[in-house]
Amino acid sequence: MAGMIDGWNRGDAAAFVADFADDAEFVAFNGAVLKGKDEIIPFHQALFDTDLKGSRLVDGQVVFARIVGPNWGVVHQRVGVVMPGEDTPLASRDSMQLLAVRWRGERWQVVALQNARVFSLERQLALDALEQADQK
Repeated sequence: MAGMIDGWNRGDAAAFVADFADDAEFVAFNGAVLKGKDEIIPFHQALFDTDLKGSRLVDGQVVFARIVGPNWGVVHQRVGVVMPGEDTPLASRDSMQLLAVRWRGERWQVVALQNARVFSLERQLALDALEQADQK
């Protein structure tokens, strides 16, 4: 996780995914499914160069990590995103990731990552109400 955070905070997508397998799959918080570093890196670099330029990942924590089979594990981690000019992350930018990892060579590699926002039920209901109002 430290390498991912460091890569993000430097705006370097290749460093952000350095611990990913070449054929890793990444599900972004918006639902985009990216297959392989050839898709994951440009997707993130475009964000780092535009909308997320100067943003930082903070408060990274591993909620759990489990070995689920020989050379296989799962990791659940959480992180906040701080935008330029901010000191603390907004709760609406809190994210959680579930990673499938495998031991290959002498290190763990991410083979799949699902990224999602952390939303309270109250926040979801408020968004639902806004969307319903827009439909009328």
